[in-house]
Amino acid sequence: MSKNLGQLLSQAKKIQEKLQKMQEEIGNRTVEAQSGGGMVSCVVNGKQEVVSIKISDEIWEEKDKELLEDLIIAAINEGLNKSKEMLQEEMAKITGIAGMQLPFGL
Repeated sequence: MSKNLGQLLSQAKKIQEKLQKMQEEIGNRTVEAQSGGGMVSCVVNGKQEVVSIKISDEIWEEKDKELLEDLIIAAINEGLNKSKEMLQEEMAKITGIAGMQLPFGL
């Protein structure tokens, strides 16, 4: 019985090491999202941080503050969703469990 427990602990340790390595690697990867047909775009990294936001000159001509605010929110939310999907895909590769929920509500 203790032999099986030892094997289980060894497997758990290997998975933990793979997860830590994946977190380090994915933190440097980015995804891009757009809203308003490309009027606003943002880049989000694997750490769920917004790295950049770009706003087209076209939106400034509109002088519509509410529209701009909505487009920024939409782009950021889409970027965060894409980043979460990227993390879940990488987690599935390691664990073999598709659709696994990310720890700590990520």
